[in-house]
Amino acid sequence: MKRIVLALMCATASINAFAKPLSCEALKQRIEAKIQARNVTSYTLEIVSNADVHDQNMVVGSCDGGTRKIIYQKNDK
Repeated sequence: MKRIVLALMCATASINAFAKPLSCEALKQRIEAKIQARNVTSYTLEIVSNADVHDQNMVVGSCDGGTRKIIYQKNDK
């Protein structure tokens, strides 16, 4: 039984490891859909390089193998 569980865990881990990562634009669209589902109307999502991130609390996603980040900023009215 332990071998079966271990085999299933290894298979799941290998599938996740070889899954094709999303492009920055595709990831940004997914994040944007989640934000809009929460009825947030005034915000900015921006794709930036790691060097351009000044506040880690604004980071909502990572793409391009971790070399770029998607940052979120709520725009107050």
